[in-house]
Amino acid sequence: MLYFKQFLHSQSSEWVVFIHGAGGSSAVWHKQLRDFQKDFNLLLIDLRGHGKSADMPEAIWKQHYTFEAVTKDILEVLDHLKLPPAHFMGVSLGTILARQLAEMAPARVKSLVMAGAVTRLTVQSRLLVFFGNTFKRIIPFMWLYRLFAFVIMPRKQHAESRNLFIHEAQKLCQKEFIRWFKLTKDINPLLRYFKEKDLGIPTLYVMGDQDVMFLEPVKNLIRAHKNSILRVLDTCGHVVNVERPEEFNQLSIAFIKNQQ
Repeated sequence: MLYFKQFLHSQSSEWVVFIHGAGGSSAVWHKQLRDFQKDFNLLLIDLRGHGKSADMPEAIWKQHYTFEAVTKDILEVLDHLKLPPAHFMGVSLGTILARQLAEMAPARVKSLVMAGAVTRLTVQSRLLVFFGNTFKRIIPFMWLYRLFAFVIMPRKQHAESRNLFIHEAQKLCQKEFIRWFKLTKDINPLLRYFKEKDLGIPTLYVMGDQDVMFLEPVKNLIRAHKNSILRVLDTCGHVVNVERPEEFNQLSIAFIKNQQ
């Protein structure tokens, strides 16, 4: 089972489940803990091969990785804890997993908060994926990961987010990185399906105005999804919860409380 950590509230019955992105860990949510603990029970999960889940005997799974299989890992934790329907929060690739979980188990999901959401691959991101697939078995994965981090988070004010993800990615191994990177071939068909199907679950997208790869596709998505809203933070890049934690926390907490 994946590594998880709970923060229990003495009075609240509401749960927020945090899902990090590829190469990261639950450490990416450290600026949310203090504020969210005031109102909710929290569940943080390290995905397979990431963070403290990398130390498990099952850290390198043998079966073919799919978004469905990786999401089932999360559902296994929810079943183990007998968690009631909750609010799910994802960042970057974690937003795809949160949406996949809502597809597979909609009754478990009260609302979704998507930080730096990936809803479609642009020309730039497709070129990046092509480059990674071409060289993933030749170039050490940390070289590739640093390149991706600088392309997605290029500005000076993105440095904290960029360095956090690079630091956490060092806990991966080359084989695990390749297994996760192979998921990129499934992204476009999956995201196309997600765009076409609106589950009707209240969803908040929080994006940075400097997130040049992923902001425009989100703008297009919310025009078709009536239960979704978008908030754009000024002078902010991809990892909004790290770069602008106070604004992100205020927006997210208010949104979740509005769904209760």
